[in-house]
Amino acid sequence: MDVVYYDRYQKRNLVEKIYGERSLRWAYGTVAGRVSLHVLVKRALFSRWYGWRMDQPASKRLIAPFIRQYALDVSEFRMAPDQFQTFNEFFFRQLKVDARPVNPDPKVVVFPADGRHLCIPDLSRSQGLFVKGQNFSLGELLQNSALTERYAGGSLLLSRLCPVDYHRFHFPVDGTPQGTRMIQGPLFSVNPVALRQNIRILAQNKRCITELQTPHLGTVLLLEIGATCVGTICQTFAAGKTAAKGDEKGYFRFGGSSTITIFERGRVQFDADLLEQSSQHREVYARQGDHMAVAR
Repeated sequence: MDVVYYDRYQKRNLVEKIYGERSLRWAYGTVAGRVSLHVLVKRALFSRWYGWRMDQPASKRLIAPFIRQYALDVSEFRMAPDQFQTFNEFFFRQLKVDARPVNPDPKVVVFPADGRHLCIPDLSRSQGLFVKGQNFSLGELLQNSALTERYAGGSLLLSRLCPVDYHRFHFPVDGTPQGTRMIQGPLFSVNPVALRQNIRILAQNKRCITELQTPHLGTVLLLEIGATCVGTICQTFAAGKTAAKGDEKGYFRFGGSSTITIFERGRVQFDADLLEQSSQHREVYARQGDHMAVAR
């Protein structure tokens, strides 16, 4: 089955060009693949090995073909492609300051990352993300009973970053971030091919949780989810120091990955296209810094 998403800028549905699609469908769609998945692929050792390969000088030769295959816009890059010494350096590249303008309206909440996004406007009435009726457990995700109770009726945004996307994540609103809590777990893929088989992957994978205290939205929870070939989630923000909307929070090393943003009950109103497409379990492609919701 094709992975179809809605492109906000082209205002039409597109079929995702999946990096490593053949291996992904084998691992999650066959008996032999699922055995291999649980024995090897989900384990941190596999992702560390793959990350090590992408840190070797020889990996530099993969950059130019990758750019051509996925038609990346090199004019956005802060460094020229031939300046990267390894594929991983290219993968977590920085962009020029004006490549991702941040909506300046103080009432606007912006997307924290480039990617394909789904929202749940009310977690107490969730109808599923990728498959109706298939929900992950908020308690399992947060591993904290007080937070689970506090956000049970809140709102959630899932932002899925493909390997072809810009892989730095940013603050969606102004606020003061607290320290990050790491929850260890396996490293399953977060592509819809895998999530349609088991949505609980999002609540099981290795993840980081940061509480962001904001002036107008209460405390916003910011989560980064590791995935296959993403053994490292790098945080670049300073805990306790006020961050402006759009400031960098951190980055992922090689692989596909996700962020989750959770708001307290009744705090935000998601954009109409995000609500419409999410109700059909279809992701919306949008870029970091663009309009995602308004504060209520």
